Amino acid sequence: MEKKLLLFLFALLPLAVFSQHNLSGVVKDANGYIIAGATISLNGNGIDREVKSNASGIYKIQDLSSGKYYLQITKGDFIGYDEVSIKNANLRYDINLKNDKDYELGEVALKGESKKSKIENKGFAVNVIETKEASLRNIQTNELLNQTVGVKLRQNGGLGSRVEYTLNGLSGNSVRIFIDGIPISTYGSSFSLNSIPPSMIKRIEVYKGVVPGYLANDAMGGAINVILHKGANSNLNASVSYGSFNTFQSNLNGLYRFDKTGFTIKASAFHNYSDNDYEIWGRQVKDIGIDGRQTPITARRFNDAYESTGGIAQVGFTNVKWADQFLIGFTGSKDYKEIQHGAFITVLPYNGRFMESDATLANFTYQKENFFISGLDLSINGLIGQRNRTVNDTVSQAYTWSGDRLQRRNSSGEIIDHKYPWGSQQENGGPTLIKINRHVASVRTGLSYSLNKNHKLLFNHIYSGIDREDRDELRPLLENIFRRTSDLYKNIYSFSYEVEAFDQKLKVNIFDKYYHQKIANTQPEIQENSDGTRSPVNIIYESNKTYNGFGAALSYKIFSNISLLTSAEKAIRLPNETEVFGNEGDNVIANLSIAPEISNNYNIGFRFGSFQLKKNRFTIATNLFSRNIKDLIGFPVNGNNDNNEEVVQYSNFNEESNSQGIEAEIKYSYNNNLRFDFNLTRFRFKTKNRRGQTVDVPNIPLFTMNTAIRYSIKNVIQKNSNLNLFYSAYFTDEFSYRVAQGRNNTGTEDSMVPTQFAQDLGLTYSFPSNDFVVSFDVKNILNEAVYDNLSVQKPGRAFYLKLNYNINKL
Repeated sequence: MEKKLLLFLFALLPLAVFSQHNLSGVVKDANGYIIAGATISLNGNGIDREVKSNASGIYKIQDLSSGKYYLQITKGDFIGYDEVSIKNANLRYDINLKNDKDYELGEVALKGESKKSKIENKGFAVNVIETKEASLRNIQTNELLNQTVGVKLRQNGGLGSRVEYTLNGLSGNSVRIFIDGIPISTYGSSFSLNSIPPSMIKRIEVYKGVVPGYLANDAMGGAINVILHKGANSNLNASVSYGSFNTFQSNLNGLYRFDKTGFTIKASAFHNYSDNDYEIWGRQVKDIGIDGRQTPITARRFNDAYESTGGIAQVGFTNVKWADQFLIGFTGSKDYKEIQHGAFITVLPYNGRFMESDATLANFTYQKENFFISGLDLSINGLIGQRNRTVNDTVSQAYTWSGDRLQRRNSSGEIIDHKYPWGSQQENGGPTLIKINRHVASVRTGLSYSLNKNHKLLFNHIYSGIDREDRDELRPLLENIFRRTSDLYKNIYSFSYEVEAFDQKLKVNIFDKYYHQKIANTQPEIQENSDGTRSPVNIIYESNKTYNGFGAALSYKIFSNISLLTSAEKAIRLPNETEVFGNEGDNVIANLSIAPEISNNYNIGFRFGSFQLKKNRFTIATNLFSRNIKDLIGFPVNGNNDNNEEVVQYSNFNEESNSQGIEAEIKYSYNNNLRFDFNLTRFRFKTKNRRGQTVDVPNIPLFTMNTAIRYSIKNVIQKNSNLNLFYSAYFTDEFSYRVAQGRNNTGTEDSMVPTQFAQDLGLTYSFPSNDFVVSFDVKNILNEAVYDNLSVQKPGRAFYLKLNYNINKL
């Protein structure tokens, strides 16, 4: 399989060379001084490029076809727009930026449409998150997502804990995460969104419910696509932060390009560590005396440390005639995660249980606009390699939440250590040293052809495969002779047609998707023979299924600043590896017969703005959504789970589940200094319990609100410096993590997650050159109890300091 994939990748390399045009110029301020490090983003005619002005203020964008292009220019807090028409082979276009105090954004904003605006006005329920500001703060990528309308982050504790994303109520694996269109699951657990600092990210696209065909995947609830920076200007960026709970995070990323040949070297690396020793309290957090008496306490987590290290290195060519990008490289990562408890917080915590993971992957990227012929664009991304995980649980001693050994009196009255008879922290699991080895591969191919400026065809295919082998080193030799193997292969094809009409007021996207999944599982079991001997027998399970889905998105510009957006899709979501084969590290057991989710998704909304009245600027967006889901996958689904359960199993809900709701967002800014963002999401999400009564789907918050305020002060301490002050607030209404066994959440009183209201404060100080930035953040300033998945408590008040340094030209 690996050789075939590599041959396929290199067989698609382009051989044609053709004539293109270049755009270049100098970026200056209102006084005629050159500006280094300004970001110039160009899009139009199916092309999306980004470069930075060098130390001399010069920028250059190569290999462009004739036509009209839109420019977005950013430097510090400045954002400007312009447009150019390229007819000659080389066009010089100098950019003059006005002073912030004289700048009226509306004067040039009408000339062009930013990439963000283009995506958000295609008809899909989508939000585009730009990360420039967040890259300077102590904000992880997950926190940035959690501030977005319709998005709720679900995390099982502190840094390194398992994370789920909820989009309009659908969560977990119903929401797919991508890095440049490649499923992030291919990279393994040690390479997560929190491992990717915002400084490496150009933008994040969040699609809710209906997902465009170009992401060719089974993202039934929505998709989060992280677009990494692809600029070809040499640069280096480094940051380091330290804060509460001994949390240390650092990242380094850089690029060097030889201008004459286009040969490019790219590299990025990260390192994260945290003790995660924050305080928790609640019904199950108790100290247990020698006499068995239980006393509620406020405890500090003591077996929850996390460490991860990783990086990506690539070499190749950028912005040459035969390729916009041709890069081959290596991705490597490893992590260490201690496990404090099972799926729920239990009276007896774990101590000594941990897991380790690593990934070694080869990566390949090829992109070319106007491939062989004008209007034909090709994109290929591939990964192939190995991921490994070890789950170690060999400590038999029981512990209490005070961190002390649990002790009892024996029949003679002596005080002795209490040890689990099964010999491990997980109940009835037995001592375990499980090793899971995975051979993984993923290839994404995208081909688009612009028939003319109003009609476009797109074909996309994604393949992902996992060959998994499990073995437990502590099992008897006979049981390990034949190891458990688990294979999962997935092919998804999509075909899309995009059309624009009525002077681009009407935009329509129609798509069709074809899904194919193959599952093979071999489970060895030891059977007793009639003669008293024991021998291994393989229990084999196989599945090979196909499905079809389709959908459409439409937007219509009613007025210049008012648009109608609507979309619909019959979506399929295939079970993933964890749901099918289980995951020992996360205390999830296998369910080989689990069925895919099928949903009819609908969105209709309006976008008002942006409107400008003198120095005031605002945008309002709203969306109504509906999801009708068959065979929803989740846990717990039977109402029998209690707070002492340590393992869970993904299962299908027996009845159809329905969700209807609304989301709304308001963005306001004044004089480019004050900015206020507010959003809310409210919906109902119903299913039926085993008594046939209509109840809420468990473990889903149904009402959330977010607020963010930023105020910018210029020339603080030093001329041309910039001080930004931030405030954020998050509200989550109460919800139950168990299925109610009667109406009005009857029987869930002990499993209600209370109402939560958390607030953060922060500031960043940019030095005059904008190369060095210092930021300070206070998270959860009032030390409120904040919970997520299955009532697991998250960290309380925390302080973080971050230093960020950037070199725009090497």
